[in-house]
Amino acid sequence: MASTAETGPWLLSFSLIARCNDIVSTNPYRLLLMSFILFTAIFLTALLHWAHPGGPAWGRCISMCRLRCIIPGPKGFPFVGSMHLMTGLAHRKLFAAAKAHEAKNLMAFSLGRTRAIVTANPNISRDILTNPAFSSRPIKESAYGLLFDRAIGFAPDGVYWRLLRRISSFHLFSPKQIAISNLHREHIAAEMTKAFCTAAALTDKIEARVFIKRASLNNIMCSVFGKRYTLETEEPEMLELRSMVEEGYDLLGTLNWSDHLPFLSWFDLQGIRGRCERLVPRVNLFVSQIIAEHMSGNRPDEMRGSDFVDVLLSLQESEKLSNTDIVAVLWEMVFRGTDTVAVLIEWILARLVLHQDIQARVHEELDRVVGLQQVVTESYSGSLTYLQAVIKEVLRMHPPGPLLSWARISTSDVYISGKLIPAGTTAMVNMWAITHDSDVWSDPMEFKPDRFFGSNAEELSIFGSDLRLAPFGSGRRGCPGKQLAMNTVTFWVASLLHEFVWLLPSDQKTLDLSEVLRLSCEMALPLKVQLKPRRKLSP
Repeated sequence: MASTAETGPWLLSFSLIARCNDIVSTNPYRLLLMSFILFTAIFLTALLHWAHPGGPAWGRCISMCRLRCIIPGPKGFPFVGSMHLMTGLAHRKLFAAAKAHEAKNLMAFSLGRTRAIVTANPNISRDILTNPAFSSRPIKESAYGLLFDRAIGFAPDGVYWRLLRRISSFHLFSPKQIAISNLHREHIAAEMTKAFCTAAALTDKIEARVFIKRASLNNIMCSVFGKRYTLETEEPEMLELRSMVEEGYDLLGTLNWSDHLPFLSWFDLQGIRGRCERLVPRVNLFVSQIIAEHMSGNRPDEMRGSDFVDVLLSLQESEKLSNTDIVAVLWEMVFRGTDTVAVLIEWILARLVLHQDIQARVHEELDRVVGLQQVVTESYSGSLTYLQAVIKEVLRMHPPGPLLSWARISTSDVYISGKLIPAGTTAMVNMWAITHDSDVWSDPMEFKPDRFFGSNAEELSIFGSDLRLAPFGSGRRGCPGKQLAMNTVTFWVASLLHEFVWLLPSDQKTLDLSEVLRLSCEMALPLKVQLKPRRKLSP
């Protein structure tokens, strides 16, 4: 329910408008005077709201925010607040704003009519991510339009979401299911190394992203749909899926002004609703055809029962899942699983190209643990402790989701760090700011995998228990596929490093590590490399 402070001026305005007929009938000049008073009142109210710390959205709940509970933050601009902070490299802009307002622990800001807070403190981050009051996510118009309100990521907290979470934990991402898909990952790793080897024989400047993204998408097709393709070329079905995923990334990653200024939703000024309406039929057709193929039983025996479609179909009757629910869950798995793995692997390879001494140490570990005459398999991953340290350090320096991808929303009034957070407030964790904070990490701007390796290593889990480095989130809304993602990344990077020395192209002297923030934080310029084989690949 809106507060009196928020609705009072508008009730007064409507009362004045209702009396306009009486006023104009007696004295038309009084109408001009009353109009002037009315618009002056609206202007002064908007100015009062804007002047509040955190900007106009926080000013509208001024009666709730007693002086001792006021959260520091930028005012931004009247009406729109600090929308500009969520464009471009939002994690860096929010970090700079928090520093300017001495609000690292908790900063308030406004996105149009949306109240928002952001923290760069590990302890406060844990309080937010594990608090039941923040167990739901704000539903963007694009997320709703793309069916994600029926999938694990955006479904509101409740019976249906808990059902999806249980299915993901005990079926889709269970140790048994991860083990079943192990052979798929090994097959794709072998194809990827051969594709790189073929390319290396033709040129000394290879765009690594091309093969990594193909491998990642192929891996998702195997795990989710039970389909396998070659990496040398992209078949029409793969091209269609890639096109849909790229369009979905762009839609979800775009700041939609209609989400924060509801009156704009009538106009669809950015065309987001229309694009969603055109994309969803393509998604439904694509996924429904694969589901129908599974239900027909016209598939090779070795592929049956091994993918997410089979798992969900086996649970459809007992868990009362509709076809729409299954399509939404499968689409989200493809959407979320493709991007993170490919982005992270590219950052890892870029760092190893830049730091040849660290790459040499990874090669030494591979030669010692695996042996130059042997092929890397996923079973070796647990023994590659230095490589694991390198991956942790890349996650620290370049978290794929610097703002943990998707925010939380408070479903009730709650106190965080002694400050009242009203219901309906969007909360964000700036993981990038935490991982680059000198109060949390020594030499945070230096790439030092040794901080996670050896007898003096930092004891730290990246799976959500320690918010100094939690790239997969924490609490009940943490990423359900985090273990599968790390297994895949560790194994594939080990395979690529075992086969090749990764170098800058001969005509390139430096490596640009500039970022671009879409749905994930990617390299702005694709990584281009020169490869030198370390061992002879099997035919």
